[in-house]
Amino acid sequence: MKILKFGATWCKECAIMKPMFIEIEQEMPKLKTEFHEADDSKETMEKYNVEGIPTFIFLDKEDKEILRLVGLQNKEELVKTIKENLDK
Repeated sequence: MKILKFGATWCKECAIMKPMFIEIEQEMPKLKTEFHEADDSKETMEKYNVEGIPTFIFLDKEDKEILRLVGLQNKEELVKTIKENLDK
C-alpha cells in the first residue's frame, strides 16, 4: 500500500498533519508515502480528482485507490486505518 499526501505550505490543517505523518512513517517503515505540494502538482491533483487539502489517497499494490481521507485526521484512527490496509 502507498499513501499519496496532498497539501500545501500555507494550509493550517496540512501543517498539523505533517509532523503526525512523520511520526507514523518512523513507526511504520513498511509504509510508503508520496507528498504532493498542491501549488506545484496541479496535474497530479487533476489525475486523482483532489479538490481540497489535505487529502490522503490510499493505493493498493496495483496503484488502485482503496480509500480517500480529506481534512484533518485523528492520529489513532489514521494509524488504525493504515494497519488495516498496509498489506493491500
